[in-house]
Amino acid sequence: MSYSLAYTKQARQDAKKAASGGLKTKIETLFALIAEDPYQQPPPYEKLVGDLQGALSRRINLQHRLVYQVLPKEKIIKVIRMWSHYE
Repeated sequence: MSYSLAYTKQARQDAKKAASGGLKTKIETLFALIAEDPYQQPPPYEKLVGDLQGALSRRINLQHRLVYQVLPKEKIIKVIRMWSHYE
């Protein structure tokens, strides 16, 4: 029951920043985890509210978060952000 990952334009830009910031390995680990089961814990996730309602967030490090949305019917995880903290 594996999900495929789809990236927003912003997520692609964030990927370049994350790679240069030394976070690529940690992000790839999170991608593997959420592709298998987007609700698996640990590491914990949180449901977002406001403009990002319906999205989930997981911590990459103290400053940065991986923000994604699960589309269960299509078996797709839409990666929204992976650099900043909900900007």
